[in-house]
Amino acid sequence: MKFRNILGLLAIFVVLFCAVQPVLADDNTTTDVATSFFDHGVQALVSKDYTGAIALFDRALASNTTMIRMSDAALYLYQNKAYALIQLERYPDALATTNEGLAAYGEDPILWNNKGYVLYNTGQYQQALDAYNTALRFKQNYTMALINKGDTLQKLGRFPDAIDAYNAALAEAPGSPAATAGIERAQNVAASTVSPELIVAILAVVVFIGGGVYFLKFRKPAAPKSAAKKAKGKNK
Repeated sequence: MKFRNILGLLAIFVVLFCAVQPVLADDNTTTDVATSFFDHGVQALVSKDYTGAIALFDRALASNTTMIRMSDAALYLYQNKAYALIQLERYPDALATTNEGLAAYGEDPILWNNKGYVLYNTGQYQQALDAYNTALRFKQNYTMALINKGDTLQKLGRFPDAIDAYNAALAEAPGSPAATAGIERAQNVAASTVSPELIVAILAVVVFIGGGVYFLKFRKPAAPKSAAKKAKGKNK
C-alpha cells in the first residue's frame, strides 16, 4: 500500500502563509527560533531532504514553542515530522511522533491516518483499522483514510467490507484510481479465495461420505449361528 496522505504542498503553503505571517506581524525583521527551525524544516521537506527536515523539526520542538502553538503550526510540525519519518520507513519513531502529536491534537484526522499507516506497515492490521476508523469519526469524508481502511480490511480478509470502504472513497472522489484499483483487487482476491465456512462444509461432507464408505466396506456381518445352537436355543 502506497503512502497516501493529503499532507502536501497545500498544507505546507497554508503553514507558511497563515501561521508564519502572524508571527512576523509584530516584528518584520525577526522571527522566533522555533518558527525559524520549522520554516527551514518545511523547505527541507519540500526538497525531499527527510533527514534534514527531521533534524530541524526536532530543533523546533526543543526550542520555545509558545509562538507556534498559538497557531496550527505546531500541529503541522508533528504531521510533517511523522511524514518525513514514514518516508524513511522509520516506523517506530513515526509512531512515537504521531502519538506525541495526538496527545495535544487528539481529534486530528491526519495524525490518526498517519498512525494507521504506520501500524499497517508493521503488520498490526486490527490496530491500524481502529486508527482509520478514529480518523473517519473526526472526518467522515476523509478519502485517503477510506482507501487505507479498504486496504487494511483486505489484509484482514474482509473483502465485502473493503469494497464498501473503497466505494465510500469513490463517492467522495469519483474516479479515484486508488479506490478503483482497490475494488478490483478485492473482487479478484475474494473470487479466488475459499471462505472458511465453505472449507468447513466441504470437510464435513468428506467426513460423512468417508464414514459411510468405511462402514459399508469394512463392517463385519453378524456371525451365523450353527444349527445345533439354534436347536439348543429352541429347547430352552
